[in-house]
Amino acid sequence: MERTVSAADANRKFSRLLRGVREGDSYVVTSHGKPVARIVSAGEHEGATTARRILLARLEKQPIVEAKRWSRDELYED
Repeated sequence: MERTVSAADANRKFSRLLRGVREGDSYVVTSHGKPVARIVSAGEHEGATTARRILLARLEKQPIVEAKRWSRDELYED
């Protein structure tokens, strides 16, 4: 389950947050009401890293397209 916690509370209760992460929780850390960070288990992060690596490998295999330069008018014409 994902929970929201303020940066100040995350600072004060960091050990408790880590215990929650070990038990399967995740946290969104907010500053002035806006999300700024996410605390998740390292296993979840590795999945995102793997997906990124797969995407980058796929992009590297795609051929380079030689496109001519275009003007702003050509770009926005209907």
